[in-house]
Amino acid sequence: MTNETPGKPTNERLEYLGDAILSTIVAEFLFKRYPNKDEGFLTKMRSKIVKRQTLNEIADNMGLDMILSEYSLGKMSNAMLGNALEALVGAIYIEFGYEKTKKYVIRNILMKYLDINDLETKDDNHKSQLLEWCQKNSKDIQFTTLSKFKVDKRDCFKVAVLVDGVEMGTAEDFNKKSAEQMAANRAIEKMNIQSTLP
Repeated sequence: MTNETPGKPTNERLEYLGDAILSTIVAEFLFKRYPNKDEGFLTKMRSKIVKRQTLNEIADNMGLDMILSEYSLGKMSNAMLGNALEALVGAIYIEFGYEKTKKYVIRNILMKYLDINDLETKDDNHKSQLLEWCQKNSKDIQFTTLSKFKVDKRDCFKVAVLVDGVEMGTAEDFNKKSAEQMAANRAIEKMNIQSTLP
C-alpha cells in the first residue's frame, strides 16, 4: 500500500508507528512479567523479541506472507515480513487504540508464537558468537557488504561473512546489522560449530 492520499497512512508510516507501539507493549509486558529483574535483563529480552529476525519468523508463522502475496506483484522477501507485522500492529492501534492493541499483541503474538522462557537463556548474538569462535580457533573473519540496492524505495543490504577468505554465509535485510547477524547464523550452521559455542 503506497497511496499518498493525505490522511491515508502508508505502509512505511504504519511500520514506524507499529514499531514504536510494539516496543512499548513488549516493554510493559516484560516489566510486569519480571518484577525482580534489572534494566539490563529487560532490555536484552525486549531486543530479542522485537529484533528483525524474530519479527520475520513470527510473521511467517502467522501466514502474513500468504496474505501479502495476494497484493504483491513480486516475490515477498523474508525481510519484508517483519515490516508487515509492524504495519499490522500500527493499523490495529489506529483502529482500536492502545489497550485493545496490547491485548491482541500479547494474546495473538507474544503468547502464541514465542517461547518466552526459552528466550531467557538463548544467546542469539550470532555475530558475537562467531567472532569469539574464530578468535579462539585462530581463524580470520570478515564481514563485507556485497551489494546495496533498493526494495520498495528502501535501501537493502546483502552481506557476506568470510572465514579464512571463504564465504560461509550471506544474507539480505533492510538493516545492515540484522543482515550480518543472519549471515553469521548461516555460517555457524554451515560450519556445524553450534555445539562448540558457549
